[in-house]
Amino acid sequence: MAQSKPPRARKIEPAARKQAILDAALTVFSEHGFEAARLDDIAVRAGVAKGTLYLYFDDKEGLFEEVVRSAVNPILERLSVLAAAPDISADKTLAALFSIFQKEILGTKRKLVIRLIIAEGPRFPRIAEFYYRNVVARILPLLAEVAERAVGRGEFSSDAYARYPQLIAAPLLLAVVWDSLFASIRPLDVEDFFHAHHQALAGQTRAAP
Repeated sequence: MAQSKPPRARKIEPAARKQAILDAALTVFSEHGFEAARLDDIAVRAGVAKGTLYLYFDDKEGLFEEVVRSAVNPILERLSVLAAAPDISADKTLAALFSIFQKEILGTKRKLVIRLIIAEGPRFPRIAEFYYRNVVARILPLLAEVAERAVGRGEFSSDAYARYPQLIAAPLLLAVVWDSLFASIRPLDVEDFFHAHHQALAGQTRAAP
């Protein structure tokens, strides 16, 4: 009786393998920090040989940068579409912005990227600079554009948000920090928190119950 051949290992497409590496890298970087993270551990978690990492990335810093890009680029593309739609009110634009952030950042492992930058940026200025150039410097002009249109249409009573779009983004960052440090002590109602900030931006007052 002929012996049956063992099943062939399923071929993994390069794109899927790269994504597995990025997912593993995000986990390892988050658990150990940038400096202590080892490429050996990332390879093991991704289920690949260490040498495979170098088919896609030159070094650990290059891998880290691609982790950031892959996490934030889809979000930035959606924000760009929102900011480029002049017919949409600032009210609807901001509501969409906060909803995207809550679902696609706070509700996913993408929030770990922001935690990493906060924790590692002071010790590794190149990482902070990279994040600024590729994320912050792209988001702030979009928020400023939305705020400028809102001021021109009378939707915002002050141009402060156009001059300092960081004011719009501030609660988004705070929500990530709070989730990391205090969620188990005092959970934050993120949806209501963002709604309250939205009301403040528009100069609205909370209706009496």
